[in-house]
Amino acid sequence: MLLTPKKVQRRTAKLRDPEGTRQSLLQAAFREVYRYGFQSAGIDAILGATHVTKGALYYHFESKEALGHAIIEEIVAEITRDRWLRPLEQSKDKNPIDALIGIVQAIPARPRDVKGGCPLVNLTQEMSQLDEQFRKRLERIFQEWQEGIATALRKGQCTGTVRRDLVPEETASFLIAMVEGYEVLAKNAQNAKVWNIGIKNIVSWLSSLRAPGNGKRG
Repeated sequence: MLLTPKKVQRRTAKLRDPEGTRQSLLQAAFREVYRYGFQSAGIDAILGATHVTKGALYYHFESKEALGHAIIEEIVAEITRDRWLRPLEQSKDKNPIDALIGIVQAIPARPRDVKGGCPLVNLTQEMSQLDEQFRKRLERIFQEWQEGIATALRKGQCTGTVRRDLVPEETASFLIAMVEGYEVLAKNAQNAKVWNIGIKNIVSWLSSLRAPGNGKRG
């Protein structure tokens, strides 16, 4: 098959930029997996979206499973860090309850997000019983997420802004369960209103974690 000048230019650019090629493959694979699930994700569709050869794909990822592992470690984990852990770290001088409320309220409720659901939950539900390597990588994300919230709550207890009677680790896991549970409900209903109701209920619960005398924001 003859290549057009534009295709030649694009392929040459990819050969000169191996990391760019890898990232292009990773992003295309993530979109494919997010839409169809890992097991149904098509390698040909990923190659078609990136205009990369199968040989180039397997140069960067030795197998489809290795590609899936990279999606978890480099994209799904980063989504959690960007959405939860980094905002908590950046608001270290702020009341952690206010910080968590702000994070929850900032989670998108756009139709496309509701339709697709949470990438972390999607992969957990699909792959945890099928592949131990997938399960372990997904578990590490949940553990890092839980510890990040628990750390913020412990600091709040030390500064007197968070109730002393709660157990930070247990409270963190309950918050994660509520967030992910409402995202699953919204996905199943295909209705952003379900998530908005969830936000309202989660925020109300978070407010109840304030230490006495710390009912005001700021």
